[in-house]
Amino acid sequence: MNIGTLKLREQAVFLAPMETITEHSFRLLCKQFGADMVCSEFVSSDMLVQKSKKSLAKLKIYDNERPLSIQIYGHIVDSMREAAIIVEQSNPDIIDINFGCPVRKIAKRGAGSGMMRDVPKMVEITDAIVKAVKLPVTVKTRLGWDDDSKNIVDVAERLQDVGIKALTIHARTGKQLYNGEADWTLIGEVKKNPRMNIPIIGNGDITNAEKAKQMFERFGVDAIMIGRAAIERPWLFKEIRHYLDTGILLELISIKEIVEIARAHFQMSIDYKKGEQGIYEMRRYFSSYFKDLPDFKETRYRLMTTKSHEEICLILKEIEDIYGNL
Repeated sequence: MNIGTLKLREQAVFLAPMETITEHSFRLLCKQFGADMVCSEFVSSDMLVQKSKKSLAKLKIYDNERPLSIQIYGHIVDSMREAAIIVEQSNPDIIDINFGCPVRKIAKRGAGSGMMRDVPKMVEITDAIVKAVKLPVTVKTRLGWDDDSKNIVDVAERLQDVGIKALTIHARTGKQLYNGEADWTLIGEVKKNPRMNIPIIGNGDITNAEKAKQMFERFGVDAIMIGRAAIERPWLFKEIRHYLDTGILLELISIKEIVEIARAHFQMSIDYKKGEQGIYEMRRYFSSYFKDLPDFKETRYRLMTTKSHEEICLILKEIEDIYGNL
């Protein structure tokens, strides 16, 4: 599969962009488990144009996480064009446009999935960005704004016509947020549309290796994208890759192995963040990695509140000693 000049394996598996989640240490962890491409947190075009330090920091790229896309969002044509030019200077492999985020504060002003209510403007923004940069431009979007406007088949054609090199479709409407079951039917319709010749990437409710394989087989997508399921189980990429390549399911991961993953992730977070920021950012992952352990309330509280690197290492050793046989 090719996205512009970027060559990727067939049936590739990507990490979805997620705000406050897909920072460098998590991207690298998913990469180590077999993600074929990772993506930045989404970046506000307005904040990039205003030279916000926090937004510019999201453009930092390390060679060990390539290939990587940087995703921008916004609703103003000029700001989106200028932001794309700024992003290109960081030299990602791909520039991705977010027309899919359903968060109300973003969608209500016409950005993210809110752009599905103004398709001409969506096309105008995309056209402006494609013409302004030399890197491949991709789009991530949804089926439509609501159940009465599932217009993705037409939207996909129009975005392809202005030059995007791949399209990711989340199998819900903008109004659905993340509620209800993802419906991939229209993703399949886009893929089998004879007018479409760019890669189509499916996203939504892929929680295990069997479902990943099913989506490739049923809907013919070129790649799949994993979002929320990866937060709790970044090793899901390894499970999916193994099943796609061999047809054999890997055994369930042990608590001891999860502790080792948590240690490695924690060390990467500390290595790439200054001061206590790496500790703060790990709390969401610790909570997710160990959420199903019995009688864990007190230990979870300690993990969620300590600011000590040494204390976290001791707690992880305790978890290994107590639950290591599970």
